[in-house]
Amino acid sequence: MRVGLAGFGPAGSFFHAPLIAATPGLRLAAVVTRDPARAERVRADHPGADVVPAADDLWDRCDLVVIATPNRTHVPLATEALKAGLPVVVDKPLAGAAAEARDLVRLARDRGLMLTVFQNRRWDGDFLTLRRLLPELGEVHRFESRFERWRPVPKGGWRESGGPEEIGGTLYDLGSHLVDQALRLFGPVSHVYAESDVRRAGIRNDDDAFVALTHRNGTRSHLWMSAVAADLGPRFRVLGSRASYVKWGLDPQEEALRAGERPDAADFGPGRSSGAGTTGWGAESSERWGTLGAGGEARPVPTEPGAYQRFYEGVVACLRDGAPPPVEPDDAAETIAVLEAAALSAARGEVVALPDREE
Repeated sequence: MRVGLAGFGPAGSFFHAPLIAATPGLRLAAVVTRDPARAERVRADHPGADVVPAADDLWDRCDLVVIATPNRTHVPLATEALKAGLPVVVDKPLAGAAAEARDLVRLARDRGLMLTVFQNRRWDGDFLTLRRLLPELGEVHRFESRFERWRPVPKGGWRESGGPEEIGGTLYDLGSHLVDQALRLFGPVSHVYAESDVRRAGIRNDDDAFVALTHRNGTRSHLWMSAVAADLGPRFRVLGSRASYVKWGLDPQEEALRAGERPDAADFGPGRSSGAGTTGWGAESSERWGTLGAGGEARPVPTEPGAYQRFYEGVVACLRDGAPPPVEPDDAAETIAVLEAAALSAARGEVVALPDREE
């Protein structure tokens, strides 16, 4: 299947293009970029792909559209692609508002087309490990999850300086991953409380945020996302009635992709070490494993290999075999509803109640 990729910034070049190229059944056919340097990189890294100036140029060149453009363009470009009769992958976040997300889901359903969202962190090794360990934890009382960075000097660009209309900032960027994972683990949310701040000079979007979710099953999720964390906290700290799981450090797959590695590389097999200290794609060395235990007694637990490649493998299975999409679009709309409630909570300084999904 011919894939048209709209956007060749960090998301398009480091994540989507390499994973598309690594997936049997997919071929990167065309890439939208007007930036001369990015166009040269497309030609160097993906010589079989056309470089085109606008998304409209993709419709006749591809069987599948991937949208990895700035967040404010996700809804209009996905709408155009669906109306052109093409299935669509949208990078997270799907939209800035839940109503827009649901309208997009409805359009795809009415047209009988696949719509899915690139929530790649569902295939982080630590998240896969936590899902496996849930029965051993007992009833989970509190789920703590963090994506924190130390970037005291802004990098610039639309995510930081473009303003709220760009749907940038940490809440919608890193928060899209954190909320999606919390919903997958513990189900729908009844109440949301959030704090959101702009800590660095010269930027307009939030760079430091906290979100507290009360799930309908009673679990509480505490989620931190920050670009100004001078001391990084644990990636996961999960407290259950029988045991806890604590994990430090990030999944190594992003680091490997940014270094030019791909999961289909013939020499990236067992026994090969990357700069991240891993052996085999998505694997972590033992010193980075999390621990499982209680009362001061804990044992290391091997981390499951991360597997971002499963997302596009799932896209192929959906389009060719009729399997469910790798990320259900309704799930993505639910994530946006929680993020929208979090933004409202932070602005008002109060807890926001969410209606039941059946209402």
